[in-house]
Amino acid sequence: MAYEAPANVMISAEEIQQRVRELAVEIQRDYAADEQLHLVSVLKGGFIFLGDLVRAMHRPVSIDFMAVSSYAKGTTSSGEVRVLKDLDSGLDGRNVIIVEDIVDTGLTLSYLQEILHARSPKSLRTACLLSKPSRRAVEVKVDYIGFTIEDRFVVGYGLDYAEQYRNLPYLATLD
Repeated sequence: MAYEAPANVMISAEEIQQRVRELAVEIQRDYAADEQLHLVSVLKGGFIFLGDLVRAMHRPVSIDFMAVSSYAKGTTSSGEVRVLKDLDSGLDGRNVIIVEDIVDTGLTLSYLQEILHARSPKSLRTACLLSKPSRRAVEVKVDYIGFTIEDRFVVGYGLDYAEQYRNLPYLATLD
């Protein structure tokens, strides 16, 4: 079976890398230089964004991962959020930044913010690569946004369709 990458590029690899560097600067500006940041990536889609984001930071950082699901194998959110993998370390007294690939309906992020806030972090903020405000079902605060996009299904740079296309260095639409 031949692998055919989508050609409908929405955001180029170069644009993504530039914006990730800008986000790293924005995030670091909001904290004292000696404060360590603890970034929590939401798997699977957020891992590439997290990797590039932490490499662009010039301060102490630690990372952890959570896996949640609200899509199953479809292209629209099911509305039901399930934790598939929880954090390996505690958040008490830490400056935590949730690193999300995309904020769509806001249901997943709202759920994550609620459960992580209950773990007593010093601060809790959110960074997302992509935001689709037209799809919001709930109001949710996102502190750092890479790109605001229209309501299209996007793959690449960690985002998938049925576990395919995560490896693309750019973002593309399937239509």
